Amino acid sequence: MRIALRRTIRLALALTALGFSAGSLVSKAVSQEAGWITLFDGKSLDGWDQVGESNWRVEDGAIVVDKMAGKEAGYLVSKKPFKNFIVRVEFWPSDDANSGIYFRCLDSKKITDRTCYEANIFDQRQDPSYGTGAITRYVEVNPMPKAGGKWNTYEVTANGRDITVVLNGQMTAKLRNGMFDEGPIVLQHGAGGIKFRKIEVKPL
Repeated sequence: MRIALRRTIRLALALTALGFSAGSLVSKAVSQEAGWITLFDGKSLDGWDQVGESNWRVEDGAIVVDKMAGKEAGYLVSKKPFKNFIVRVEFWPSDDANSGIYFRCLDSKKITDRTCYEANIFDQRQDPSYGTGAITRYVEVNPMPKAGGKWNTYEVTANGRDITVVLNGQMTAKLRNGMFDEGPIVLQHGAGGIKFRKIEVKPL
């Protein structure tokens, strides 16, 4: 009887310890994601304004775009501006895609690489020094990584004058510049096809 009781107590203590351990892991996972804001819920384009006439839509949990009505690029512009932040975006471009992640844009209606910073997505850019992985007009990339035909992750950090671009875990561009200090986050469609998913930002 005493042996059975001891076994029961030991089992209860083991289960309790296991429960605390699991709870600790869950709490840690939640705390690691604390502060992140989801900009795309996988269902709609709520929270974004469209500039230009590209055919933005949602398919299978991703933002998809592959056509323009004219020669002008199309953009999805976040309704909220951000100043200091980390933004993470997963994207799948066609080999001929011309796209990018713009941020701190001065004018939410006029998006250019002269009025925003841009983490470029452009494998076939004529001058590859400012192609995929570069900050257009500011920081060249050499050698230029290729992103076409696969899922990639951009993580862009803008904190004061310090800006870094990380593509698939590798830093591709680093800039110290105070030209633009606040503005929306923008997705570009300039050519080819591209998909975006898991778009989230963490204010700093």
